[in-house]
Amino acid sequence: MNLSKNLTLQEVTRSATAIKFGIENEPNIEQLENLKAIAKKVFQPIREHFDVPIGVTSGFRSEKLNSKIGGSSRTSQHCKGQALDIDAHVYGGVTNAELFHYVKDHLVFDQLIWEFGTDEEPAWIHVSYKKKGKNRGQVLTAKRDRSKIAYAIYRDIQG
Repeated sequence: MNLSKNLTLQEVTRSATAIKFGIENEPNIEQLENLKAIAKKVFQPIREHFDVPIGVTSGFRSEKLNSKIGGSSRTSQHCKGQALDIDAHVYGGVTNAELFHYVKDHLVFDQLIWEFGTDEEPAWIHVSYKKKGKNRGQVLTAKRDRSKIAYAIYRDIQG
């Protein structure tokens, strides 16, 4: 099933952990509608702007899967079908920093996170979108602080 022109349901539900532990990772109707919305409002505009394949490293996660991988909580937007972790390095042709800045400067989103990496290049980006309700436009960075993850408001070091 296609969620948008260039994103399938299989891509956003694929999980090696789910397969390894026999965890069902199928969205319900509401979660599926949320996945369609983020695919059309966020993923597809990115894909069309850069005109290169974009990797989704994590999309929908059932609550059981999210718990197994140590996801943030049962309220994770991944569990609602509202979030994607995308990584330009999967296919190449564009950088994660370019993806991040494009989303930040051109798209409506709820949350955008520069995930780990360096000050020049995130390891991947997390982006979420709410079909219903107000999208906050919150921009954060995530860094490891010993064994914890520390989130901070994003500050553009280039100006």
